[in-house]
Amino acid sequence: MAFPMSREYEKEILKHKMAEAANLPKDLALGLPVVHVTGRSEACVENYRGILEYTDSLVRVQTKCGQIRFTGKHLQIEYYMNDEMKITGRITAMEYV
Repeated sequence: MAFPMSREYEKEILKHKMAEAANLPKDLALGLPVVHVTGRSEACVENYRGILEYTDSLVRVQTKCGQIRFTGKHLQIEYYMNDEMKITGRITAMEYV
C-alpha cells in the first residue's frame, strides 16, 4: 500500500531533480550547508541559518536541513556573516543532529 507524499516532500524531491538535471551544486541550488574542516582546529560553515548555542565547549548551528553540533575545548566563533562562519579551537567532534 502506497502512502501519499506530503506537498512539502514533493517540492523537495522536485528541487533535487531540477538541481541534478541542471548540473548545479546542491549547496547553491538547495541551500544545503557546506562544512570545511581543517585538522582539529577550525571549521567553516556555509549556508547556516542561526547560532543556537555558543559556549567554549559547544557550538550548535541551525541549517536548512537540521542542526550541526561542534564540541571541543576553547571553542570560539572567529567571525560570522549572513551565510558563513568560522569556528576555531580544539574541535573534538562534529555531529549532525
